[in-house]
Amino acid sequence: MFNKKKQKTQDAALDIYRIPREQHSISRKNIDENALKVLYRLHNAGYRALLVGGGVRDLLLGLKPKDFDITTDATPEEVKALFRNCRLIGRRFRLAHILFGREVIEVATFRGHHNNEQDKQDKQKVKQSQAGMLLRDNVYGSLEEDAERRDFTVNALYYDIADFSIYDFCGGMKDLQERKLNLIGDPEVRYREDPVRMMRAIRFAGKLDFTISEQCAEPIRRLAPLLQDIPAARHFDEVIKLLLSGQGLVTYRLLKEYKLLQMLFPILFKEGEDDKANAIIEQALIDSDARIAIGKRVTPAYIYAIMLWYPLEQRAHAISFESGMDYHDAFLLAANEVLSIQVKTIAIPKRFTSAIRDIWMLQLRLPRVGGKRAQRVYQHIKFRAAFDFLALRAKVEQSQELAELTAWWEEYQKHNKLPVHNYNKKAPSKAAEFKPGAKKTHKKRKYSGSQHKTQATHKDD
Repeated sequence: MFNKKKQKTQDAALDIYRIPREQHSISRKNIDENALKVLYRLHNAGYRALLVGGGVRDLLLGLKPKDFDITTDATPEEVKALFRNCRLIGRRFRLAHILFGREVIEVATFRGHHNNEQDKQDKQKVKQSQAGMLLRDNVYGSLEEDAERRDFTVNALYYDIADFSIYDFCGGMKDLQERKLNLIGDPEVRYREDPVRMMRAIRFAGKLDFTISEQCAEPIRRLAPLLQDIPAARHFDEVIKLLLSGQGLVTYRLLKEYKLLQMLFPILFKEGEDDKANAIIEQALIDSDARIAIGKRVTPAYIYAIMLWYPLEQRAHAISFESGMDYHDAFLLAANEVLSIQVKTIAIPKRFTSAIRDIWMLQLRLPRVGGKRAQRVYQHIKFRAAFDFLALRAKVEQSQELAELTAWWEEYQKHNKLPVHNYNKKAPSKAAEFKPGAKKTHKKRKYSGSQHKTQATHKDD
């Protein structure tokens, strides 16, 4: 009874931030079915359950959300007790993932402030680096505190499944209407807590065509070096979102303008900015954005292969000149060197680095079309990506030689059907190559009568 009275008192205090259903455009028919299942199960179990973040923002902008995140006053352990298809993840932020096949609905407990001295001393709850970056943050709080802990005002809008209202604690609705990005709190402090917020500001500005507010934009160039403290694996996921979400060109230019690209791809700026490298990257992103707009996929390996191509070429020529090594061998050595430098800032998974190498090596093989070489290159699993790369180089470099080679391969493809590769087929294991041979059949030995008798006698003994 006491808890219910306390809940009503809290709800009444939040009424000033509440936007009733008739004053906003979000409808349940536009919310993912599995997200609704999670919201209602939490609600029916007596917990608060609200949709939050990009899902609410995109619905209000009339866009189709990519994912739906939920926040609640239930702890991760209480969420897990409600859902058999739940797994708890994360040390930095403890989260519950509700699994529906390949779809994941993320559920987070309301975050709180670090005002409590006991919480600050508990390293399992809060841990901060000397630069101010949060390494662990598992202090729970109220709905209002949770809003204050979020990054941007437009991401701090909450859709309550209990009465279909929206809660706006930080002026997010106003910023949505003005198409402006504002951080909640002191921008410098928030960037130091999590430097990836600088990349998120760029991503949202590019994706939503928003303007980054002056106070939000000013510290980014100064604090860009903080990205070096972020794990390289986390950078990989963020760069995919930045460059392969359909607004790659705009985002790329913003990253460069705010000096973040220099932190992510230092090898591109080792000897100053290369106009040729910049031109091919921009053209590749224009083509990729066009493909994504019509629902086609773009592999990260293709974009990375293009971005690192001219640093690779320069290094290969330098190694060949300095050591007198054959260019092919120098190229292989340079490829290893360039990738080893890049993975220090962005941890590109091995499946992509292997594909990058294939695309690069095919650039050396595509000009060799004599005999059966063309057919072997054509049957390579990365031929299509390598050919697109060749055509892109011919276009950007305006090379007559590359243009003629591209035309030759276009003609070749007209008269030869591209092989169909089964990408899901598993490679045979080494053990399968050494199957034991069939057992030899042995004839039964025949014994003469006397021998047989002797054996029978021994057996009877």
